Amino acid sequence: MRRLSALVMLLAPVSLLLAQQPAPAADQAPPPAPYVLHRNVSLVFLDGVALDSKGRVVTDLKQSDFHVTEDGEPQNIRNFDEPGKYTPSPDITINSTADLDRLAPRAPVNIVLLDEFNTRFEDMAFARYSLKKWLEKQPAKLDTPTMLIAVSLEHFTVLRDYTQNKDEIITALDKHFVAYPWHLQNITWTPELFGTAHLALRQVAEATAGHQGHKNMIWLGRGFPTIGLRTHAIDTGKTLHSTTQHTINELREARVTLYTIDPAGVMIDPGVYGEEAREFAPFGGDPRFQALATATGGENLYGRNDVDKEIDTSIRDGASLFTLTYVPANDDHPEKFRKIKVTIDRPGITFVTRPGYFPVTEPHVGKDGTLGPRLAAEMVGAGSNNMEYDAVEFTATVSPADPNNIGVHLNGHGISYYIPKDESKPRHTRLVVLVTTFDKKNKELKRQANVYDFVAPDAPHIGHITNPLNLDFKLPPDSKATHARLVVRVEASGRMGTADFPLTPGATASSAKVDATSTSPPPPASTPPAS
Repeated sequence: MRRLSALVMLLAPVSLLLAQQPAPAADQAPPPAPYVLHRNVSLVFLDGVALDSKGRVVTDLKQSDFHVTEDGEPQNIRNFDEPGKYTPSPDITINSTADLDRLAPRAPVNIVLLDEFNTRFEDMAFARYSLKKWLEKQPAKLDTPTMLIAVSLEHFTVLRDYTQNKDEIITALDKHFVAYPWHLQNITWTPELFGTAHLALRQVAEATAGHQGHKNMIWLGRGFPTIGLRTHAIDTGKTLHSTTQHTINELREARVTLYTIDPAGVMIDPGVYGEEAREFAPFGGDPRFQALATATGGENLYGRNDVDKEIDTSIRDGASLFTLTYVPANDDHPEKFRKIKVTIDRPGITFVTRPGYFPVTEPHVGKDGTLGPRLAAEMVGAGSNNMEYDAVEFTATVSPADPNNIGVHLNGHGISYYIPKDESKPRHTRLVVLVTTFDKKNKELKRQANVYDFVAPDAPHIGHITNPLNLDFKLPPDSKATHARLVVRVEASGRMGTADFPLTPGATASSAKVDATSTSPPPPASTPPAS
């Protein structure tokens, strides 16, 4: 399969017009000196559920009951949160990402994803039926804000943003037309299916990274397809496993716990899912889809016909999580896998959480000013789906005089700065900005990406910087373009924010964390327009 080798980097078949932007006139562009990303505190989050010997949830534990080791070395637990501590108050109602960020910034959430590209039509119909059956048993107002997403080979669609209204989720489910997975009959589509599964998981992680609360993600479907590596080159296998590991890292960093539910029930049809589905069932072959769940502290649920009860188990576990945090006592090996073990003093109790982690590294813009495949794929994914990314706070305003000129004001929150090894050099940050335009039928027209460098000459060598930043983005004229999505990514941290707005003079839009009703229009951009 030659196409598999061509797609192991998650296939970013994108065309990005990339223009290197100079730094603001008030500052000087950073010199090409070596620099590092300095982290004052490498805080490790452990979200997990305590279970007794019969699999029942235990919630009455105290911090003193827990003991954590990393690579065998005892760790000091800095923070401890019991289950339900940040559940939204009954006095508030969450109906969007913006509501969540404003009213309950640390609340746990549920994200239900319908895998329509790796799951045969009949199994997906049963999954939808089971989800609706579970919802109908719940109270009118859900305790936990819940989002519903559907992913096909062609589309990543948020059917309903975060809401506590169960009827709105049911309505969105009923109105949605399921994509028919015709490509399951053709093995040559395996690379696309593998890549789409990873991109969907990464998009969820990247979009929700700005929300401080835990995310309980329920994947309804078969997962990525079986891939028998015995017939492929060793390097191909290594690359596929590396791709899987990177996806796991992104999920962990965003505090996403993945629960995978196979709606195929007790039977597997090799004629539909491939002969290797029998050997590697459930959830595909080697590399294994189920590894994603266990690596994030979640669970694989399969081999049963009561899928609604499996959904209930996933929701129950997500609502019963303890959260522990610690700063690693030994940080001498930044690229080494860190093995975590949690023990509880009470006999018969086990703590289900992630088994360890790899420190995360973010992709950078190349020295020649181009975006690599991974960075391009992540930027394009954020620019083409309808999920709100809320990790970077900004406001975008279309110029009253020129609808092709967009001014962007960042309030400084969520922006990481590099620290040069030479302390005499100023700290700096780099932003990658992508604008995707659409026509009146919501058809994607064009993408354009620019890179902006900013320096903070008066900032301390160590510590947080919250300087406001302003930039100007110039779009090429296009009479068909009616609206656009703007993505801002901080290169040092990989965090992103998005805003959607009409291309009409004076239009203003903000990323989810910024209250647009109380935000003044940004001052004039301090960078020259893109050429």
